[in-house]
Amino acid sequence: MRPVPGNLPAELNRFVGRADELAELTRLLGEVRLLTLVGVGGVGKTRLAVRAALSVRSADLEKRYCDGVWLAELAAIRDPGLLDHALVDALRVTDHSGRPAREVLRAHLAGRDLLLVLDGFEQLVDPCAELVRDLLRHCPGLQVLAVGRRPLRLEGERTVPLAPMSDSDAARLFADRARDVAPGPALDEHDDAVRELCRRLDGIPLALELAAARLRVLSVDQILRRIDDRFHLLTGGSRGELPRHRTLRTAIGWSHELCAPAERLLWARLSVFAGPFDLEAVEYVCAGPELPDESVLDVLGELIAQSVVVREDSPAGPRYRMLDTVRAYGAEWLDALADTDRMRRRHRDWYMGLVTWCEVDWFSPRQVEIAACADSALPNLRAAIELCLETAGEAHLGQHLTGTLWFYWAGCGRLTEGRHWLERSLAPEVSRDEPREEPGQWHDGEWHDGEGHEGARLKALWVLGYVAILQGDNTAAVRALYECRGEAARTGNALARAYAVHRLGCLALLTGDMPRAERLLRAALGAYRELGEINSNVLMGQAELALSLVFQGDLDAAVALCADVREICEESGERWARSYALYVHAYAAWTRGRLGEARALLTEAVTIHHTFNDLVGLVLAMELMALVTADEGDPAEAAVLQGAAERLWRSVGAPLFGSPTFGAPHEQCERRATELLGPERYGARVAEGRALPPASAVERVLAGPRAGSVPPRQPSGERRPPPAREAERRTDRETREPAGSPGQIGGEAAG
Repeated sequence: MRPVPGNLPAELNRFVGRADELAELTRLLGEVRLLTLVGVGGVGKTRLAVRAALSVRSADLEKRYCDGVWLAELAAIRDPGLLDHALVDALRVTDHSGRPAREVLRAHLAGRDLLLVLDGFEQLVDPCAELVRDLLRHCPGLQVLAVGRRPLRLEGERTVPLAPMSDSDAARLFADRARDVAPGPALDEHDDAVRELCRRLDGIPLALELAAARLRVLSVDQILRRIDDRFHLLTGGSRGELPRHRTLRTAIGWSHELCAPAERLLWARLSVFAGPFDLEAVEYVCAGPELPDESVLDVLGELIAQSVVVREDSPAGPRYRMLDTVRAYGAEWLDALADTDRMRRRHRDWYMGLVTWCEVDWFSPRQVEIAACADSALPNLRAAIELCLETAGEAHLGQHLTGTLWFYWAGCGRLTEGRHWLERSLAPEVSRDEPREEPGQWHDGEWHDGEGHEGARLKALWVLGYVAILQGDNTAAVRALYECRGEAARTGNALARAYAVHRLGCLALLTGDMPRAERLLRAALGAYRELGEINSNVLMGQAELALSLVFQGDLDAAVALCADVREICEESGERWARSYALYVHAYAAWTRGRLGEARALLTEAVTIHHTFNDLVGLVLAMELMALVTADEGDPAEAAVLQGAAERLWRSVGAPLFGSPTFGAPHEQCERRATELLGPERYGARVAEGRALPPASAVERVLAGPRAGSVPPRQPSGERRPPPAREAERRTDRETREPAGSPGQIGGEAAG
């Protein structure tokens, strides 16, 4: 069977029992498009759903789910506006087009046959129901397995309630988990004490696993006695609460009671984390007079040993997380301690510091690690931003967070979510009460207190403009960048003004006004030099200036600029900006007929773009590689690469930004390949490439020239890029600056 995409987690321990439930769930997956598995927290819904999906995937995937089985974990999502984005993330869809996330989902799922498992939706049941209804209507090959504590109540939904485990299955599960944690002779699942304990815990898997974890220090008989001692205290609950809800609280509460005071305190404080967290975050957020720094590691280790906290490996290194039910219990205790607000602020402060550090370290050899760190921290970053935006007088902190994350939004394929947060942080209803303060000083790579709220707002504005440019929304970009530039000129914020001018130059580049792009980019780079600013953005400005020169035929100056960028990148370890300099250098090499050099440069650029999931850079490099491949004598492979690039453009935005200048390589490649292959063969190879997943397309690019390519029919002399067309030189009216607007910078008009 061919490998099929999907993101179901590997099972870390044995799946025990539930044979009848598993068979029924698997059967129903063959009959209905929407199946909802419901039950109380801790009853094992998620584990059973994943097991059923794994069973179907291995048994019948080729026919039923040829595009995979995907899991979307929604328990940490509280903002309905992020629900669509969470599904985009879970399906690993990257889109730079500026389209709403819902439209991206419809387009991605419309022609696919897959199973989507939605886990933990109950806190957003109404918007989730609307989303599922919409996707099922528009995507005929989609099937949904929802997992939560209540049904979605949609037409055509089949609901399956999951009861606690049977006595025999519960005893088997307890005995199995006991073998993992308790040394010595294995427990007998038929032992009377074991079966009594399982009955007392109502066969709830979470309760059984928590109880099994206690076998490190207690016998089964001791556990039974302690449960007896605490039943009345811990099963009161609310009036009308179901007995098994109270039993689950008993199990968790009993585990809580058996913890030492320091362990209970850390449990409560850890509840402020919305997703995976690392040890340094725990030490900063949770330490204090009652929990000294030096004790945090040992106390955390005890919580891991008791299955309260789970340790997992990730691309960013070791991370920890709490089960949602366990975290919710800790949150109740944190509320009881009247410490929730303080801990949420400490949590926010840690992630503000983390983001600031990541921005600085992005300009270093650690870019790949920084990208993985930001990916892992994303649920907590969302929680931190949300706190800023819902707290009166703190919108500037949200603007600082969203603006400082520019490297993640633009460099790691997160444009859509970045724009969501940037626009929210700049919304009038969020920031209308913010005082306007004069900017302070830029020092050591960051704004220090004294810059005031305005500095954070200006940064969010130019980052919003940058994101909008990459999405192809020129009107929104101009609005944000002109506002940033005007306010920066009024307040004397030279750095924010330089960034605004830089991005206006980038906009002119993408809309085809090369003389204006050159003028604005030179002005911004001059301002950066005066201010001592050097980072990935500055290097990108040099690469963009070089590209404007290439398009105007000044190859020597462009290559010199790229060589300077590559030298600085070698010294600093920077890779992201380097990839764009490689593209420009490759364009110049192709123009001069140096096909081998161009291929080598593009191969390295594609590798870097793929590493960071930067589809804008990837698709540009792929288009140029197609032309190089055609000129090397392999028009069939060139057509495949053009088809693969066409598929990528759907996620990026307007193909080749709608610019004839950027589109010239594509047109030349299409013309040459069609001439050599004929229209029918050319169309067939393009269709072949269009069907390739992005990862497979990248493999084709990196594989190098195919054996048997025929030599090019034309000499490899210099090719001059086509001059910009007169219509293209006239940038759209909305990208022009109003007469008399502020913006003189470095002796150049900024508009």
